[in-house]
Amino acid sequence: MADSRFAYYRYDPSLPAAVIFIVLFIAATALHIFRLFRTRTWFFIPLIVGGFFEWIGYVGRALSASQTPDWTLGPYIIQALLLLVAPALFAASIYMQLGRIILATDGEKYSLIKRTWLTKIFVMGDVLSFGVQAAGGGIMAGGTEASFNSGQTVVVVGLILQIVFFSLFTVVAFVFNHRLRRAFSKTATEAGGTHQKHLNALYLSSLLIMVRSIFRVVEYALGNDGYLMQHEWFLYVFDAVLMVGVMVVFLVVHPGQVSTNPKGRNATGWA
Repeated sequence: MADSRFAYYRYDPSLPAAVIFIVLFIAATALHIFRLFRTRTWFFIPLIVGGFFEWIGYVGRALSASQTPDWTLGPYIIQALLLLVAPALFAASIYMQLGRIILATDGEKYSLIKRTWLTKIFVMGDVLSFGVQAAGGGIMAGGTEASFNSGQTVVVVGLILQIVFFSLFTVVAFVFNHRLRRAFSKTATEAGGTHQKHLNALYLSSLLIMVRSIFRVVEYALGNDGYLMQHEWFLYVFDAVLMVGVMVVFLVVHPGQVSTNPKGRNATGWA
């Protein structure tokens, strides 16, 4: 506890809950590493780095749980900062996956934004969001009420940027999806409907990150003594579970199934 008003935690962190998610994120990250090298989907490296951030963040929460009630700054900052910015790394891979789908289907003419610009715009927006959130987390590292209040304002700005870019991304993906389906004949759609499976994975993962980001905005807006920060289960339900869900979605519908090699594609761009 840093002073008489500010507290690192408004509850006693749960050690079992932290350990469960350490195991889940390590397992999901290890499986993604295996598939990364097997399929050479190097653009999914940011998601894997995000997986490392997640399990290391929950290690920080486990350390804090073992220190209750005499929490120290180190473990608190590890969990606060890494769990905050990890989804931005997930988002970077998601943005690049849409570009890969557009390339695989030869569907750039159906996209609102040219494929090369699409990737640059959204990844740059993601980097901006990541940087702002990380800066806010760094300010919060002061461990005082004043630094937390200043840092949380910066974090909220970063999260809002993330929501805005994800909203725009969803619109671009939906329009591309709609135009592509209209362009394909019924026969071609049935033969190469794999593209829809991967677009659905993008929609679902984007929704999970969007819900998580909205939760975090509300959490930080309410402040250190707000209702959400007084109850640990909100973090696990609206952050941990959802981010495990993102990693599982891309294990089930892995981007390595998308072929961007013209010699390895069928008429609709899929291996």
